[in-house]
Amino acid sequence: MRLLDEQYTQTPFYGTRKMAAWLNLQGYRVERKRVRRLLQTMGLETIYPKPHLSQPGSTEQRFPYLLRNMAVTTANQVWSTDITYIRLARGFVYLVAVIDWWSRYVLSWELSITLDTSFCLEALDRALRQATPTIFNTDQGVQFTSSDFVQRLQAEHIRISWDGRGRALDNIFVERLWRSLKYEDIYLKDYQSVKDVRNGINAYFDFYNYQRLHQSLDYQTPAHVYRQH
Repeated sequence: MRLLDEQYTQTPFYGTRKMAAWLNLQGYRVERKRVRRLLQTMGLETIYPKPHLSQPGSTEQRFPYLLRNMAVTTANQVWSTDITYIRLARGFVYLVAVIDWWSRYVLSWELSITLDTSFCLEALDRALRQATPTIFNTDQGVQFTSSDFVQRLQAEHIRISWDGRGRALDNIFVERLWRSLKYEDIYLKDYQSVKDVRNGINAYFDFYNYQRLHQSLDYQTPAHVYRQH
């Protein structure tokens, strides 16, 4: 799973066949079926359109992807969220974060040992205590399509946008955040416990928001750009 996590971060477009072949080249005799099972446990899906990619929640409503060809020009115009797998020396946890598209500012985050909806709602509530976006974009995972999550957004009169099935690049800024976090912190630190990784992620996101200069932001920090608007 540790190797799959690293390779997925580099090549999220690899399907289970290529992942199995890559592991075999590393000396691990693994069948495609096992690779599929491990990726499902990690909450990882190959980035390309295919049917039945994720299991939608129980809500009867369906929402279109609203961001195609949209010009994002200010903070709190669009927020998005996603979940990623975080490895530990022994075991793993899941991380969810809410990010502002305009500034790349991380508004909130939360950890969980299970892929339930409650930790996603906790992160959402924490973000909404700071501001309210016009549009909130997510993938079609069960956590974000659940009635609880949808109704929480609707209660704030927020427009809901869902990625196309299997199109993780519809949520590109969160994908870039995960890549930065893993290469600049998680893979370097090799955290031992949930407490350690929680403290480490807290420190990294503080650095990311307030100190890390982004070329796409004209070498400003996310916090500076977010607060300008």
